[in-house]
Amino acid sequence: MDFMTLLQVLDSTVRLATPLLLACLAGLFSERSGVVDIGLEGKMLAAAFASAAIAAVSGSVWLGLLAGIVSASLMSALHGLASITFRGNQLISGVAINFLASGLTVLIAQSWFGQGGRTPSLMGGGRFESITLPFANALRDVPVLGPIYAELISGHSILVYVAFLMVPLSWWVLFRTRFGLRLRAVGESPEAVDTAGISVVGLRFAAIGICGLLCGLAGAYLATGLQAGFVREMTAGRGYIALAALIFAKWRPVYALWACLLFGLLQAVALRYQNIDLGGITIPVQVMDALPYILTVIILAGFVGKAIPPRASGEPYVKER
Repeated sequence: MDFMTLLQVLDSTVRLATPLLLACLAGLFSERSGVVDIGLEGKMLAAAFASAAIAAVSGSVWLGLLAGIVSASLMSALHGLASITFRGNQLISGVAINFLASGLTVLIAQSWFGQGGRTPSLMGGGRFESITLPFANALRDVPVLGPIYAELISGHSILVYVAFLMVPLSWWVLFRTRFGLRLRAVGESPEAVDTAGISVVGLRFAAIGICGLLCGLAGAYLATGLQAGFVREMTAGRGYIALAALIFAKWRPVYALWACLLFGLLQAVALRYQNIDLGGITIPVQVMDALPYILTVIILAGFVGKAIPPRASGEPYVKER
């Protein structure tokens, strides 16, 4: 593999890791507060459809982004209502959201556009364009560092840069602010937080609100940045992969970045290298496409027992009287 080919693979890695990273950070905030969120997949899917549909109708990608955030936030509110207010089973609530989004997006897309559950292809102002960073073209011919800056760092859409900036921001919020301290405390010992006069319900709703915002960004990027429109089930299990990355990262933002980049790298390799011939043995394209999902199973089988989640994770809080 020559240097330019390596840069192209890494460039694809960054693009493919972006929705995973946003969804992983979304799950991080939710689970740090003690609310397990299996519904990341459904929230991303709803956001992807809403953003693509509104962008196609209005011609504005920013209105599409807003619609994606609103739709994912509504799904988060529904999850919070079921699992926090009514103290329902958080896993069942998340799965229900996934099924709800899977059916509704196709139904509404077919009703609105009549294209078999798809939205029209987005063009021009309907999708996020690549951003060329300052001096990228001027430095392109500089050995090694020039191509890295021009090809790998520059040339992404704004949501890619937002996703990577969210990593240090999430770390700062969780580990350097009073809100983050309380959020982590409510995931470990909601009784102690309640005793201190802080609302457990309020903190958990704040956490799933942040989760909805980040899932909205992830879904909008899928439909208006990574691709040019919505197709049915376009999340393709990314929400579950993000959950696996979250467990692998042990619920820490920086580790989550590296875990998502690993999954993105596998997806990039699978897209670029198909039907590989190893000494007369051809690896089918289906095996390459399955690599990220195989790694998901391996991580869940090998790390679930070792990764320790917040102690109150998945447990509805009932205030003692």
